Amino acid sequence: MSHSRIRRLHKRPVQVEITAFLNLIVVLVPFLLSTAVFTRLAVLDLTLPAQSSGVLEKLKENDLKLEVVVRQDGIEVGDRIGGLIQRIPTTEGAYDVKALSLLMTQIKERFPDKSDVTVLAEPSISYDVLVHVMDAVRSGRQVQGATIAHVDLFPEISVGDAPIRAP
Repeated sequence: MSHSRIRRLHKRPVQVEITAFLNLIVVLVPFLLSTAVFTRLAVLDLTLPAQSSGVLEKLKENDLKLEVVVRQDGIEVGDRIGGLIQRIPTTEGAYDVKALSLLMTQIKERFPDKSDVTVLAEPSISYDVLVHVMDAVRSGRQVQGATIAHVDLFPEISVGDAPIRAP
């Protein structure tokens, strides 16, 4: 064997061809972004009622513990201690949230320092009805001169289950 030409394989580094992949990504990303569904969430800040400690509080003479009870046949607005203030019956199966908002405005005028309310609902009440009731309790409209302004009525809302009626 003579020293003839020895072929040496020159190894070149392998290059990955990603042009086709990049073309796919360039087309796919705008398509996915254009078909994406963006949802908007509205969040209400609610507080749950505290567990009763069993100790009776000394009540002030004008202390209002406002409760709004949503039942199948109407909305009952009352004071936890003083009892029922007004009952707003349903008309043809619909709740009268405008009357509720008007009543809340009247109560707010009488007790301007109060900002908390407890909304109690029966288990059969739909979520949509509950949200409409909370909106009517939380804020209202007030005429100020020539303009109508939104005012906070009872923004601190606690939610819970309605007490069962005695048969």
